[in-house]
Amino acid sequence: MRLLVVEDDDAIAVPLVGGLERAGYTVDRAATGAEALVRVAGVDLVLLDLGLPDLDGADVCRHIRSVSQVPIIVVSARGDESDRVLGLELGADDYIVKPFGLRELIARVRAVSRRAAPEPDVIAVQRVGRLEIDRRARRVTVDAQEVALSPKEFDLLSLLGEDPGAVVSRHQIMDEVWDPHWYGPTKTLDVHVASLRKKLGDPTMIETVRSVGFRLRSQ
Repeated sequence: MRLLVVEDDDAIAVPLVGGLERAGYTVDRAATGAEALVRVAGVDLVLLDLGLPDLDGADVCRHIRSVSQVPIIVVSARGDESDRVLGLELGADDYIVKPFGLRELIARVRAVSRRAAPEPDVIAVQRVGRLEIDRRARRVTVDAQEVALSPKEFDLLSLLGEDPGAVVSRHQIMDEVWDPHWYGPTKTLDVHVASLRKKLGDPTMIETVRSVGFRLRSQ
């Protein structure tokens, strides 16, 4: 995934680009609004500062949106509600106020990318061994017997079921099943996993990968 970081301040842009690259993204940088308008072609998402030296970031956002549907996340020190509303009304998909944490920004990038992605063909019923997950109906069965799950339990199982056998980190689960702004105890994840194991009737269906996360057994 290719990102365009539009930021004139080297003290912010250099570590930001480095952090995003370490997270696996390909990152281009533009230091001015004019440069951003030239380099936006071919990128998958734009991180746009509003305080640019040549053009107002709001004008850059407006122009990009007039020619492209590329997702835009405004990254700005302007934190007033009126600034947030203006950014969203101009076509930005999200708005994050400086200073911010890299983890929160990456979670927002993922969330905006998911919303912007074309809807994939939905598998009506996914079968994983004795387990069946029906995402349309939000139903789960084990050996053809329906299992009553809470909404969060279903979302957690559905996430693990997207790639059976693959480890899903605790951070990713908290970001996607709860949200990037969850400030409660992460112990809630362990409680939900324990409840899922009990309801599924087989504790080995969901395996713990110590210090990393969890995975749904593929067989």
